[in-house]
Amino acid sequence: MLPVAILAGGLATRLHPITQTIPKSLVEVAGIPFIVRQLDYLQRQGITDVILCIGYLGEQVKALVGDGSSFGLKVTYSWDGPKVMGTGGALRLALPLLGEQFFVFYGDSYLPIDFRKVEEGFRHSGKPALMTVLRNEDLWDKSNVLFRNSSLIEYNKMIPSPEMAYIDYGLGIFSAVALKDVPFNEPFDLADIYHSLSVQGDLAGYEVFKRFYEIGSLKGLEETVKYFQKGEKE
Repeated sequence: MLPVAILAGGLATRLHPITQTIPKSLVEVAGIPFIVRQLDYLQRQGITDVILCIGYLGEQVKALVGDGSSFGLKVTYSWDGPKVMGTGGALRLALPLLGEQFFVFYGDSYLPIDFRKVEEGFRHSGKPALMTVLRNEDLWDKSNVLFRNSSLIEYNKMIPSPEMAYIDYGLGIFSAVALKDVPFNEPFDLADIYHSLSVQGDLAGYEVFKRFYEIGSLKGLEETVKYFQKGEKE
């Protein structure tokens, strides 16, 4: 299966005071650091290679995860450096480690989804990138995707239109060529890359039907803790 990039370099200010001394990836969720839950899940999916894009307090993540062998994975690291690169900038920095095609998702997300089926959908699409989407109706957050007849028409996080009923689920696949115009070593938002690809007709959509979980906010953290306490049965 394709390698996976996890974008985990942000400052996590919405989780203060928890993340003033630890990175978001190490926040405990039902007694286990979140990154451990993510890596265990990826290994069960059949993933073998993970690239962790880290920045703020990233040395703590590396100290826990190491080379990934304790998780049955090969883990390598891409560092932001002295400035916060944003999700797009961090992904661009990691390209030499990622190869020609790769999954990408966020360091605060837990996604009950079959990665293998998403990869198959990407290969069948013939497009340079894919976004997973969930019918949202503004339930979990503001809907930002126009998805119609199995086609992704537009993704727009900054200016969502009223007809958008879907939301970015959080898992994407990219060909390296889709990032060729992203400036190297400059801060950039992955949402801008997704938007450009969508309006060019170069972004495939893959619909999923189970909600996502995230620890990017205190409310999200609380819901994610409850999910794991129930034993991932939802």
